[in-house]
Amino acid sequence: MILRNTLRLAVMSVVLLGVAAITSAKAEDTPLSLSGTTVVSADDVTKAQASGVMVIDVRVASEYADAHIKGAVSVPYREKSEKTLKYDPSVDEFNLAKLPADKATPVVIYCNGPECWKSYKASVVAVKAGYSHILWYRGGFPEWKAKSLPTE
Repeated sequence: MILRNTLRLAVMSVVLLGVAAITSAKAEDTPLSLSGTTVVSADDVTKAQASGVMVIDVRVASEYADAHIKGAVSVPYREKSEKTLKYDPSVDEFNLAKLPADKATPVVIYCNGPECWKSYKASVVAVKAGYSHILWYRGGFPEWKAKSLPTE
């Protein structure tokens, strides 16, 4: 009887741990680097802006309206694909026409940090479209706010 109850508790513990793991699972963070781009810090973004580099906020319009990096332009990345390296960009939308016509012009792209895939995906799309100077701000708006940098 004691052995049976111990075995039952052990099985229940394994089941509960499995349920806890499933409910706490989250999408993977974006990679630390992206071929064809330069990953930049908040300080790099500040310097780039000071030299006139365009900063693109790819978050949804309502997030941009709430607050964004001061001077950033809203170009939402409409994401329907999975948050993985093997995502299908054909199901997503990103208006490249709002980026500079000169594809050698530096552009900063950001979203909601490492767990947000929109800036990663927008950067991939831009590089594939021929943009050669994409500055990917992986830390994104959460890092910017945490550093108390200018927002509007």
